[in-house]
Amino acid sequence: RRAWPPGMDVSDHPPCGRGAAGPRVGRLPNLTPVAMVMVLALAFTGTASRAETGLVLRVIDGDTLVVRPTEPGQPRHLRLDGIDAPEICQAHGAAARDALRRRTRGQTVDYRVLRRDEYGRAIARVWLGDEDLGAWMVSEGHAWSYRFRQGQGPYRRQEQGARTARRGLFADPETPEPPHEFRRRHGPCG
Repeated sequence: RRAWPPGMDVSDHPPCGRGAAGPRVGRLPNLTPVAMVMVLALAFTGTASRAETGLVLRVIDGDTLVVRPTEPGQPRHLRLDGIDAPEICQAHGAAARDALRRRTRGQTVDYRVLRRDEYGRAIARVWLGDEDLGAWMVSEGHAWSYRFRQGQGPYRRQEQGARTARRGLFADPETPEPPHEFRRRHGPCG
């Protein structure tokens, strides 16, 4: 027979699973409808996934890699989170692709898919050893820190360092226009 705490009688505690006063074991806490939707969306979209490891098979451009996971699965196209590299047909676009290719092709990387963009591409943080590849691309002057609305992006310090040191695309006094402006004016590379 169960021993109850002093001053508490078994009649004061309904059996688990019965009555409104029963313990809330295994139940979700009270959440607002918006919070519940967010919890369910995270659970079913695969965002904020666990870190994975894979071999870089190909570099598409300055911010997109094709990685074969070490666990069984199909190769994945990963777009580096937080950066915007020049379009391949834009000034410094081929140089950005070549820099990322030299750094990563044939290397094993760790990555974490954070979300999917409006085109369904996997947006991921990617590391070569302890080095964040997005930070490396921006600090070497091969990409901009991705700007969203009024923010300067996650790699603003690396971009400022590359501008000050005049590295990569920032070495040219006529710095190429940012890719989002280039795409708006010229359309995508074809």
